[in-house]
Amino acid sequence: MGLNSTPSSERTHIGFFGLRNAGKSSVVNAVTGQDMSVEYDKKGTTTDPVTKSMELLPLGPVVIIDTPGFDDEGELGEKRVARAKRILNRADLAVLIVDGQLGPGVSDRQLIRLFKQKQIPYVVVYNKADLVSSRPDFDDGNSLWVSALTGEGIHELKEHLAGMRREEHKSPLIGDLVKPGDTILLVIPIDKAAPKGRLILPQQMMIRGILDADGMPVCVKENLLQEALRRFHTDAPGRGVSMVITDSQVFPQVAAALPDEIPLTSFSILMARYKGFLGEAVRGARQIDSLQDGDTVLIAEGCTHHRQCDDIGTVKIPKWLLDRTGRDLKFETSSGLGFPEDLHRYAMIIHCGGCMLNDREVLYRMKCAADQNVPITNYGTAIAHMKGILERSTRIFGGL
Repeated sequence: MGLNSTPSSERTHIGFFGLRNAGKSSVVNAVTGQDMSVEYDKKGTTTDPVTKSMELLPLGPVVIIDTPGFDDEGELGEKRVARAKRILNRADLAVLIVDGQLGPGVSDRQLIRLFKQKQIPYVVVYNKADLVSSRPDFDDGNSLWVSALTGEGIHELKEHLAGMRREEHKSPLIGDLVKPGDTILLVIPIDKAAPKGRLILPQQMMIRGILDADGMPVCVKENLLQEALRRFHTDAPGRGVSMVITDSQVFPQVAAALPDEIPLTSFSILMARYKGFLGEAVRGARQIDSLQDGDTVLIAEGCTHHRQCDDIGTVKIPKWLLDRTGRDLKFETSSGLGFPEDLHRYAMIIHCGGCMLNDREVLYRMKCAADQNVPITNYGTAIAHMKGILERSTRIFGGL
């Protein structure tokens, strides 16, 4: 992702679904104006979801997802269908491609039921309009006819997609906590786990959010926190440090060095609020002290990266959990889109901040946990609780 690019997590995700040979890939290529997916007459050409981030006017920044045929067969085909189903968990909009010569079949109807069940806005697109002289009304009340070959109806489809996107209420990131002229101190460790030559996404987003609110972000490493506080200390009202936002890994050090009157929170806690599950994360973190010997904790991450020797998910958090609880715990990990659907064997889930996942995927994971009565929290909230500073780090939100 370039510095000027809209992050994937902030883009509208549009999934294209349908049977093999319905022309999904052809329609995707026609909509995007690119050879995004391989087109071939043989069934099952698309064997894995294919994604593309792009600007799609008039909708704006989107992620287009071309999925395998929903009627794929055999053992391998079942795995491909399972992957297509997983896309439903992060699709903001769904496009069902139906071969207009054949009309909708059993699998098409099954997909429509899934769209409705998961409350995904959808449109049914009948492809191959150039081959159909009489276009029957299949009575789905939500359909368009297109021809990927001639381009007929493609512009109308894009306009229709733009009209389908619902503006959902989104919790603010940081702007509501910043007044014009506020100095916000950001504590950012640069250790082995830090990406080379750049800041991670939540740090970038926080800096931009502060600037948008006419605040003044000041970034320091943890070893320069005391010096930064000294330089910005003043008795003039409204002229000192208004808030400190820290990386969760150095929460205890920052809390110990910071006067109690200066509000303190973390990037991860702010991301939990932004993604809409801070209350759930706080409740989940408080369940840490209820863990028992033999319990299994799932450490889940939304991205994939090379594990370092002091990796926060696989090394630091398990160690802190063991230290806090004194229990004999077991740990499992998941990363990327490999979040398990069956969570019953876990006593708790500790998730990353979810900055690389779109809102729909994050809330799907929260709902999976709630439906199976498994407490779930995130890295920063869990760390704050384990270090005894959860109340202080959420005080700025009026208490949770």
